[in-house]
Amino acid sequence: QLQLVESGGGLVHPGGSLRLSCAASGFSLDWVQIGWFRQAPGKEREGVSCISGRDGTTSYADSPKGRFTISRDNAKNTVYLQMRSLKPEDTAVYYCAAGPALFGYCSDSSKDYNDWGQGTQVTVSS
Repeated sequence: QLQLVESGGGLVHPGGSLRLSCAASGFSLDWVQIGWFRQAPGKEREGVSCISGRDGTTSYADSPKGRFTISRDNAKNTVYLQMRSLKPEDTAVYYCAAGPALFGYCSDSSKDYNDWGQGTQVTVSS
């Protein structure tokens, strides 16, 4: 059974850091792309970052670029999202999702992902 479990969210001051984890079970990361998405109250879900299972290609949305880093640990079957220099506008529920692996790129569209975690809340506030 495919399962994704996010963890690591919480309350942090502006300028702080958090590391989100997405633990996968029931499948290998080698065969999927993993995307991080977020949804703030009253806003649509947006792609944050993704990583391809085939070759580890990564991609970032413009807003978190330079502040967030996506990585994976195949031995632990876990994908991480390291978030630094957090801003209040980063406040959202963060989801990880899995979709068919692509070679050479990964998708920032939620339509390309089939399995989703339950989400973890990130709140950036002073």
